Amino acid sequence: MNNYSIVLFILAMMIGLSVVADRIKMAAPILLIVAGIAIGFVPGLPLIELNPEIILLIFLPPLLYDAAFNINFKTFKTNINTISTLAIGLVFVTACGIAVFAYYFIPGMTWPLAFVLGAILSATDAVAAISITKGLGLSHNTVTIIEGESLVNDASALVAYRFAIAAVTGTAFVLWKASLIFLALLAGGALVGLIMGKVLAFILRAVRNNNLAVLSFMVLAPFVTYLLAEELHVSGVIAVVILGLSISRLSSQRFPEHIRYESKTIWDMIIFILNGLIFILIGLEFPIVIKAIDKSQVWNYVLYAFLITIAALLLRMARVFLQKINLQRAFSAKKGKISEAALLTFEECMIISWSGMRGIVSLAIAIGLPKNIKTGEPFPMRSEIIFIATVAVLFTIVGQGLTLPWVVRKLKSTK
Repeated sequence: MNNYSIVLFILAMMIGLSVVADRIKMAAPILLIVAGIAIGFVPGLPLIELNPEIILLIFLPPLLYDAAFNINFKTFKTNINTISTLAIGLVFVTACGIAVFAYYFIPGMTWPLAFVLGAILSATDAVAAISITKGLGLSHNTVTIIEGESLVNDASALVAYRFAIAAVTGTAFVLWKASLIFLALLAGGALVGLIMGKVLAFILRAVRNNNLAVLSFMVLAPFVTYLLAEELHVSGVIAVVILGLSISRLSSQRFPEHIRYESKTIWDMIIFILNGLIFILIGLEFPIVIKAIDKSQVWNYVLYAFLITIAALLLRMARVFLQKINLQRAFSAKKGKISEAALLTFEECMIISWSGMRGIVSLAIAIGLPKNIKTGEPFPMRSEIIFIATVAVLFTIVGQGLTLPWVVRKLKSTK
């Protein structure tokens, strides 16, 4: 079977399994990942190795753009305190927490390597969160917080990852320099997003009488924006999110109804295909990863991944409930701009905590670990880190994904 046939087979299977998942009322990502793992172990099937840069370029821009385009900006602004706390503060807390666990419990882990693993698994994934929470009847406020956090936290995780890799390869880490670089990456990404939003708005006005040109430019824009931002060494994630928010506001004000309808149809199809492919690819990658490690240590590493998943979940729950307390205090003291709409209920905190799945970004940056350090020596524990990260991703998507509907139903029944 040649590569072209394999791609067609995977696409057909993805569509079929998505229909089955809808029929049996199961989150499609879970079924697709399980199917991907099963296919990956089929004898004689060519191994499908992912190029992390290509994966991020193909999948991340359209998925981020679509989520940002459809998010309610007013609700996003109302909850900006919670979103920024989770998307920035919690990412670094999680990276540190996982690093501490890895250093003390996983044999052979140095502090730099432990922080690499922590950075890989520090951010929740927009694709997984949105796909699995869809159709659960969550409140608009809860969905916006989950989506908003996932839109921004990839940038934080990628920055943490870069500094962790630098530490492994011997580059000195200076906190104030790292903080300045982080702010510069965010600000630079936001600036690129704003400029590209203006450029796209100008182009769309110029070709507004040609529907196909309008729709084509809108599909092309997130890829160009992401690539341009990365070439300028700023955050492509933030650039695409800002672009999506900008064009969303322009669309609601200027676009005719038929253009909005056609655009939604096209994007729904693109997102459906990309979502399905992502989760099948995660499953297909697992057999490749497992072949690269010592077979006698497989179950030990699976246990470490499970414990890391639990630790990350507990850290997330603690930070979300602390945010609930902080918001209530600020609101009661009439300090700042915390409105009543920004307060969190117990049910919202539980759902937001349980929705912290990891996904394609964690997998892509894990696979993207350099094979050698500057001295030419192999990157220490590369295969082990990739395996633990991959298993942790599977635990969060399958474990939390399967139990999230039950958690939602249980919370609703206790009201």
